[in-house]
Amino acid sequence: MWLRIWIRCAARRRRSETGTERKGRPGGKGGGEKVSDEIEVKSEQQSAEDKLAVSRRWLLLKLGVAFNGLVGLALATPVIRYLLSPVKRDSAYNSWVTLGPIEGFPVGETRLADFKNPFSRPWDGETQGVACYVRRNTKSEFQVFAVNCAHLGCPVRWFPQSQLFMCPCHGGVYYADGSRASGPPERGLFTYDYKLAGGQLQINAGQMPTLSNTAKLVQIGNAKGNPPCAG
Repeated sequence: MWLRIWIRCAARRRRSETGTERKGRPGGKGGGEKVSDEIEVKSEQQSAEDKLAVSRRWLLLKLGVAFNGLVGLALATPVIRYLLSPVKRDSAYNSWVTLGPIEGFPVGETRLADFKNPFSRPWDGETQGVACYVRRNTKSEFQVFAVNCAHLGCPVRWFPQSQLFMCPCHGGVYYADGSRASGPPERGLFTYDYKLAGGQLQINAGQMPTLSNTAKLVQIGNAKGNPPCAG
């Protein structure tokens, strides 16, 4: 009898211990809920970290694209300006500028005038101004000379007493009509095309005087008995 009672107690104790172990195991009811909660929390944390990583990668991608775009724009700007410069230059070549009213240039006199260089930029300041000489031969006939000597481009001066243009640099001399008189220059002064519009004297300032631009150079000096000088 006592043996039976002892066996029953041992069996109950065994079942009790087994139930406690099951509750503590992951498969048990209490332990399973706890593990499930932990897994859910970890999953939410991982999801937040993944979203943050994606946001960082997207931000870096945007910054990279923007930086590459700025670099490309900086590299392309001078190329675009170079390609478009002929269009701008062609429009400047046909730039007519006003020198002043016709009455400001008496017949038979040569006067100094100035105009704004059509190729200039706002930051050029006072260097935008270009000087020229205006000679009025008749009521409607003018000659507009560049101040640059045809030798090396030095500015010439007009002397009304002798009716000559003279270069102080190398001794180039020109007659009143701009043709060569003596000295190193092999040709006359550069002349601008002009027109009369609304009582104003205008010149085509797009064709600037250069040593290579010989289209508007007075070439009648030799007709006056002045042999050319190549010095």
